[in-house]
Parts: sequence; C-alpha cells; structure tokens
Amino acid sequence: MSILNFDYIVVGAGSAGCVLAARLSEDPSVQVALIEAGPPDTSALIHCPAGIALMARTEIVSQGFNTVPQPGLLGRTGYQPRGRTLGGSSSTNAMAYIRGQQVDYDTWADRGCSGWAWADVLPYFLKAEHNERIHNEWHGQNGPLNVADLQSPNAFAQRFVEAGVQAGLAHTTDFNGPTQEGVGLYQVTQRAGERFSAAKAYLTPNRSRANLHVMTGVTVDRIGLVDGVARQVHTLQGGQSQTLTARREIILSAGAFQSPALLMRSGIGPAAHLQSLGIEVLHHLPGVGENLHDHPDAVLVADAPGQNDLIGVSPRGAWRTLQALWAWRQHRTGGLTTNFAEGGAFYKSRPDEAHPDIQLHFVVAKLVDHGRQLTLGHGYSLHVCLLQPDSRGRVQLTDRNPHSAPLIDPQFLSEPRDVQRLRDGIRQAQRILAQPALAAYGREWAASANARTDEQLEHWIRKNADTVYHPVGTCRMGQDAMAVVDAQLRVHGVPGLRVVDASVMPRIVSGNTNAPTIMIAEKAADWIRASRP
Repeated sequence: MSILNFDYIVVGAGSAGCVLAARLSEDPSVQVALIEAGPPDTSALIHCPAGIALMARTEIVSQGFNTVPQPGLLGRTGYQPRGRTLGGSSSTNAMAYIRGQQVDYDTWADRGCSGWAWADVLPYFLKAEHNERIHNEWHGQNGPLNVADLQSPNAFAQRFVEAGVQAGLAHTTDFNGPTQEGVGLYQVTQRAGERFSAAKAYLTPNRSRANLHVMTGVTVDRIGLVDGVARQVHTLQGGQSQTLTARREIILSAGAFQSPALLMRSGIGPAAHLQSLGIEVLHHLPGVGENLHDHPDAVLVADAPGQNDLIGVSPRGAWRTLQALWAWRQHRTGGLTTNFAEGGAFYKSRPDEAHPDIQLHFVVAKLVDHGRQLTLGHGYSLHVCLLQPDSRGRVQLTDRNPHSAPLIDPQFLSEPRDVQRLRDGIRQAQRILAQPALAAYGREWAASANARTDEQLEHWIRKNADTVYHPVGTCRMGQDAMAVVDAQLRVHGVPGLRVVDASVMPRIVSGNTNAPTIMIAEKAADWIRASRP
C-alpha cells in the first residue's frame, strides 16, 4: 500500500469533476488529484457524435445499471446507463445544451438553498459557455464549453419543427433565452464536428499542468475520516490498494448513483441500512440515497418507408452511412455529426400548468429499448418526457463491495399526477406527429396510436416508459434533517467533504442535466477556493 498526498482529491471525472479539477488546478500552489474508475476518453465512439448509437450496445465507455423492478412500470426493470470514462456522461449523452427554467433555481433558493436563485446561477452558466451563434446577455462567449448549432441538421428534424408550428407551438431558435417554451432545433455541445464533452472543454487543455494528476481505471472503495475530518480516499486498482490523503478537501463528483453509494460505503448515511450490511456507522445522515428522481420518458415511434434521409437499417441506409463515415473521417462533416435527438420542444401538458412541464426530443431514427434493439427500415422517434415528476425513490447499497452495482429504485410513476401529465403530454405529441409536415412521410406505430382512452394510454405508458437519463437528488442540498449537503455543498457533519454533481439538486431542473451540472461545479469551485485557509 502506498500513500499519496494532495490538497484536493476529486472523485469522479464526469461533468462536475472535470470542471473542478481544471478550476482548482489553476492555482499552481495546490496539488489536485482527479480519480476516474473508467478508461481515458480515447474511443472514437465518444468523439464522433453519431457514435452514441453504438454506446448502449457496447458499454465500452459506459456502465449499464438496472433499476429494481418498478411497480409503476408494470414490474419491469429499467435501464440506467451512465458514462464511465473521462467526461462521464458528457462523453456519452446526446449533447443537447439546456439549462432549465429560471423558476427551477428560484425554487431551490425558496427551499432554503441560499445562493442558488436564477440571478445567482446565470453568471456561472455564462462563465462556462462559449456559444458560437448567439451573442446576447443570455449567453457566454468566452467559456471553455463550446455550444454550437447542429452542423448538418437532418431534413426530418426541420419537418418536425414545421409540424410543431402547425400544431400551434411557437418556433424558437434558443431554448435558453428569455423563455423556454416552443419548438426548434437543439444547440449541442460540439465543436468542428466533434463532441465537446466536459473533459474536452476543461480537462484536455490543462493536462500538462504539473499540479493536476489524472488517474483512470481507479475504483474508490471508501472515504476515511481522521479525527472526524474527511482526509483519506481508499482506492483499488489492478488488485492493489492505495490510500490518497487530502490536506484540504475531498470532493465527490461520482454522480447520482455512485456519490451516495460511496458515502454509504464510508459509513456516512442512514444508520439502519448501513448496519444491515455490517458497515460501521461513522455519521448517521438519513437523507443519503433518498430523494432520487428522474425524468420519466415514453417514446413514440413511426415508420417512414423509403425515407433515406433518416438513419436506418437498409441497403441504401448502409451506403449513406459509409459515405457519412468517410466525410467525418476526412473533414469532420456530414451525417455522423448528428446527435440523433436533433429537434425538441417544451410545452404545458395542460393550459393551467404554470410552466412548461413536457419536453420532446425528436430522434431521426427508430429508437427501441434505448437503442439496444435493432429495427429494420427507416423511421423516426419522439421522446416525451415529464419535466417535474412528483415520484421519489432511493439508492441503496447491495453490499460493501465497491464493484457491486447499487440498488436503484426511482419509483417511476408512483404518483398518479405524473401519469396524468405524461398522458396529456403524449396526446399533444401525437398531434404534432399527425401534422402534414410529418404525416405525409411516416405513420406512428399502432401500439401507441391505437391507445385512445385514458386507461389504454396509461397502460401503454406503464408498459413502455423509462428514464431519459437524468437522475438527480440523492445527496440533496438543504438545511433540514434529510438534507445531505448545505448550500455550499459541504456534507453535513463531516468537515473536509463536499458533494458536487447532479445528486445535490433538491428538485430536478426542467431539461437536460449536463449544463446545470457544469454550472454547479463552476459555482462550487469558487466556494472551495474562497474557503482556503
């Protein structure tokens, strides 16, 4: 066993961890360690945007967790893939750049999270962002994270936008401006035809810093306390154990599943659960692992025979893919710059909703079972996701083994209101699919199209819904008894330890979670630097 000493140790090189490692190592007087269980981000599937289509099948740079059986999904087991490489899920996601709504952050502040209102977080979104097209007070132009329009939008993504307008939605060219509501094409975290992950933005340009130590293929077993202060990180690599020590702080950025799991393996969490697994309770913190929630999502699929602009499995489709591969390899242009989920919309499931509570992702291919099931021919898909679910679940440990997957129980659709709003949102999505701009080319699959009554549509939802990959909340911030971290993301009762990732969100944001997670880390980095003795 060897011992290595650093000022800061960041556990997890995902969206938050890459930001923290880069920002903290700007000070040459401190030593920063960044620990990642996965491999380096060298796979072409990461850098080629369309490589996302193969990630769910290969799990080269991702880890496919499963939920426990979900009563709200008719007893089905859900699929929960998470990035496992430098960049984390920002290296495996669909690259949509969405911040959420202003009210999301004002609600955080209203619930006791001082410093997290919209006026407090907007400067950090701007600090992180470099937007290639939009130059106004809502966007940054000098940040590390490149945000761009799709380089080669698919013709069907444009038709989806037309169909949305025909269905009564306003056309928008910026979902992150004064209002989120409307239909349009997503901006994406790409640059020059490649994915621009948090690792690409924050880590890659700074790897030459002598005080930044990036360790891949390293599993963190637990955090060790010295006189009640978090000081040690016990790791495993290739069968060898190693202890790293932090002179100042340990920061967990392992995500909504692994950050609470790591706390619990370390003896920090709900005492009864830890004792049931034979783990010594170092600090009883009942909220660890609780408050898990996610965006429940159901996918409408349509066949579009002969529409070769769409990505699909056919002789013509194979030839177009080869052409696109050549264009990408030679010039980083063409069809493989797609993020698949090219178009989107935000709207209210019912007129009396105060804010948009439904998000759409229009996918230029037929998507079945998270892309793990091959479907022949050409078509398109429409994700319908509920932005503010009421259902809450939890994450628990299976055992003490750091290599064991946690028990993930999001309790999808356990609250009746979630089903009602998702059902209403799907009906509006079906109206978009029925507009002339799309209906002339494709036909919705019968299973959903024939679900007419409330009961039929609810059954279809429960049979088909799953995650859209946005788990949050399991180490939520706040001041009450079930909060895990305070408003500056310090773990209650454990000095020297913070959690900085999507797990700290007290309430999920209204949209994709990658940009908000980066913002959280930018804000936390300032607090961490300001707290230096």
